[in-house]
Amino acid sequence: MITCLVVEDSRLARKELIHLLQDIGTFDDIREAENGEVARDILREYQPDVIFLDIQLPGMNGFEFLESLDQIPKVIFTTAFDEYAIKSFDFNAIDYLLKPIKKERLEKAIQKLELKEEKTKRSDFPVQQVFVRDGEHCWFVQLKDIRIFESVGNYSRVYFAEHQPLIQRSLNYLEGVLDQRMFFRVNRQQIINLQYIDKLDVWFNGKLKIKLKTGEEVEVSRRRSNQIKNMFSL
Repeated sequence: MITCLVVEDSRLARKELIHLLQDIGTFDDIREAENGEVARDILREYQPDVIFLDIQLPGMNGFEFLESLDQIPKVIFTTAFDEYAIKSFDFNAIDYLLKPIKKERLEKAIQKLELKEEKTKRSDFPVQQVFVRDGEHCWFVQLKDIRIFESVGNYSRVYFAEHQPLIQRSLNYLEGVLDQRMFFRVNRQQIINLQYIDKLDVWFNGKLKIKLKTGEEVEVSRRRSNQIKNMFSL
């Protein structure tokens, strides 16, 4: 089953988009929400493959809505404003649709999703992504591409590619929601992506020092060092 969620405050625009989606026939189930708060409630119980997201929403806008989520499916932005469309395209969205939305343009956006192929890949190990915003710069980042989360008070710094923006999540919170098969908290300040480990060195007092494939080095606390030794049979 391939599913989607339409988030749009205008009832008329929402119903028109849903009608087009039903006519195209790609999605087996289509849900709808008039704002970010309702959309979050739906997402708690319902995990759509795609969100068609209006940028100009009451309360929180589309970017703020994405920033509030822990996990994000694929996103196609919808907007009536060219400047927002251009900006959202730069934010690595799958696509953006200018209102009024035309069926031919919607079909092209859906074709980019490659939903059946992605559905197969996600069956065992979900492809997850987060929305990260730093001023005017925003990214959709797959968790597999994040190598370090680092505590900065009640925020966390996210290391991916050459970027290091902050997100409004504490490290304790992230530890509770991240996939433990991929991420491991090595000390009070840092969570690392296990797939980025290049080298393990025994340090003083039996502690470990980890060198990542990207060159960063992190020190592992004594308790966590013992857990990693058991994990890697050291």
